[in-house]
Amino acid sequence: MRQLNDQVIIVQVLVGVFLCINTMLIITFFMKDTFYRTMRYILFAVTLLSDCLILILTDLLLILTYFHLSIQVSLCLIMFAVSSVCNFVTPFTLTAMTLERYVAICMPLRHGELCSTRSALQCILIIHGLSSVPCILILSVFFASVSLSFFTQYRVCFGQTFIIRSWQGHLRSAISQFYFLIMCIIIVFSYIQIMKVAKAASGENKKSTHKGLRTVALHAFQLLLCLIQLWCPFIEDAVLQINFMLYVNVRYFNYIMFSLTPRCLSPLIYGLRDDKFFLALRYHVLCPLFRKNNYICIFCCIVLLLLGCSCYG
Repeated sequence: MRQLNDQVIIVQVLVGVFLCINTMLIITFFMKDTFYRTMRYILFAVTLLSDCLILILTDLLLILTYFHLSIQVSLCLIMFAVSSVCNFVTPFTLTAMTLERYVAICMPLRHGELCSTRSALQCILIIHGLSSVPCILILSVFFASVSLSFFTQYRVCFGQTFIIRSWQGHLRSAISQFYFLIMCIIIVFSYIQIMKVAKAASGENKKSTHKGLRTVALHAFQLLLCLIQLWCPFIEDAVLQINFMLYVNVRYFNYIMFSLTPRCLSPLIYGLRDDKFFLALRYHVLCPLFRKNNYICIFCCIVLLLLGCSCYG
C-alpha cells in the first residue's frame, strides 16, 4: 500500500472545503421559497449539485488510481458516465445563467415570461441532454465492441478504458470543442449587449448592469478554465513522452487548476456576490449552528461580510 504524499493530502483538503461550502449553499437554496421559484437560483443549485458530484467522483478515482485499487468494470462505467455528463453540465449551466442575466438586463419586460420556473426545468432537461451526447457516443461503441463477461472483470478505473478506438477520442474532442465554441459566442454576445445597456443606463440601473457585466466576465473565466481542461490530455500525453515525474506533476497541476478551480468559483459568483443569497446563508445556515455562542456567530458573519465585500470589489 502506497503512503499518502503531500499532493494527495492537499487535494483531499481542497475537495473537503469545497464540498462543505457547496453543501451550505445547497441547504440555503432550499431554505426560502423564492430561491427555488427563480430561474437563476435553480440553475445555480444545478451547478452546485453537478460540482459536488464531479468533485466526489474525481477524488474517488484519484484515490483508487493512486493506490492501484481495482473495481468492477460495470461500477467504473457508471462512475465514468456520471462524471462525463457532469463535466459538461457545469459549462452549459454557466451559459444558461449568462443568458438569464442578458434577458434580465437587456429585455427586462420579458424576463418574467422567458425565465419562469417552467423554462428553468426545460433548460435543465436540454442541458443534460446535450451533456449526455459525447458519453452516449463513446459508450455505444464500447457496448458493441466488448462481451458481457468484460463487465464483471476487475480493473483500475480509467476513462481511457472505454475508448476502444482512437477516433472515439477525436470525435469526443471535436464535439467538446464545438460545444465550447458555441458557449463562448453566447457569452461574448451577452457581454457586448449588456455593455451597451450599461453605457446608456444611469443611477441604480447602471450599478445593476455593471454588476451583470462582472458576473458574465466571471462566467467567461470559468468557461475558459473548463475549455483548457479539454486540452489537458493532449498536453499530458506529450509530457509523458519526455519524463514520467514531470507528467505526474503536470497532471496534478491540471487537476487543481482546471478541474477544482472552476468548481470553487460558482459559490463566489452567486453565493457571496448575491445580496439575497448572502443574507440567507448568513442568517439561516451559519447563525443557527452557533445560537449558544453569539460571539462565534458574529465572527462568522464578519468573515462572510468581508468575503462578500471583496467579491463586490
